[in-house]
Amino acid sequence: MANPNNIGDIVATTIENRSKKAADNITRNMALLNRMSKRGNIRPFSGGTNIWQELEYAQNQTAMFYSGYEIINVSPSQIFSAAEYPIRQAAVAVSISGLEELQNAGAEQMIDLVAGRVKNAENTLRALIEQSMYSNGSQPKEINGLQQLIAANPQNSVGGIDGTTWQFWRNISFGSVTDGGAATTSANIRRYWDTIWPQLIRGTDKPDLIIVDNLNWRLYNESLQPLQRITNAEMGAAGFQTLEYMGQPVVLGGGFQGYSTDPVPTGGPPQGYTWFLNTNYVHYRPHRERNFVPLNPDRFSINQDAVVKLIGWAGNLTISNRRLQAVQYPS
Repeated sequence: MANPNNIGDIVATTIENRSKKAADNITRNMALLNRMSKRGNIRPFSGGTNIWQELEYAQNQTAMFYSGYEIINVSPSQIFSAAEYPIRQAAVAVSISGLEELQNAGAEQMIDLVAGRVKNAENTLRALIEQSMYSNGSQPKEINGLQQLIAANPQNSVGGIDGTTWQFWRNISFGSVTDGGAATTSANIRRYWDTIWPQLIRGTDKPDLIIVDNLNWRLYNESLQPLQRITNAEMGAAGFQTLEYMGQPVVLGGGFQGYSTDPVPTGGPPQGYTWFLNTNYVHYRPHRERNFVPLNPDRFSINQDAVVKLIGWAGNLTISNRRLQAVQYPS
């Protein structure tokens, strides 16, 4: 009689059944992705050698006042371009040994064993992606992180566009010591933020998410009088610790970030960092066919009694307007 525990099918089916949940969970377990999901800014792509992010970089050059029969400028205006981002890949392995298959001979026992390992693998892969979302781009294989997209040095190159050359491609940057004159404290943090905020307003366009590290969360919280502590109901309902500034959620992006001995490095915002994000222009771009899905075929070890199934993801974090974003950093 055939063994009812077709391990490859069980692992694959378990991953497939959980893949949509995993892809959706990542939008609820990180404030940035939660907000982008609500704005419809999670934009899967289907193929190509890179991810192209359209952007508007200039005004129409033909706008003018005129009088009577004066000739109106109808010259074409080049106003659109695109930033180019590499496709990044990530994977995690779910392994089952022959002995474990024998020890969990019942179909339900095997499904329970596999489901637990798949859930753990998803959480680990999600932690890897979330950790990379705050990165500075120094690791060649990881996705673009906020330290790179919205940088303390805004003249850096992002998406193949050089901020040194193109002024429109520089985010707002505020150093607490460099620009504010002193390290951030509960006495000056709101003054620093009040300096940053007006630079990010364009009509009705404004930041809709402020992500802070543990230190700035404490300092901002201490700066508020008890009766002024207003939490954001929408982000709070999604499970995030929030306050408000200018009517927008101030979200704790730090919290517990794991241990230094974990395979996935500890992440979250670096100490003393705050990002003011307009999530209309920040995009999570997973590949349609590689968003927490099982990779085929099964991997059988040539010298071990074991089977391995990979869970895969591909995509990147992109930005289409840097000028309406800001970062506060400690130095």
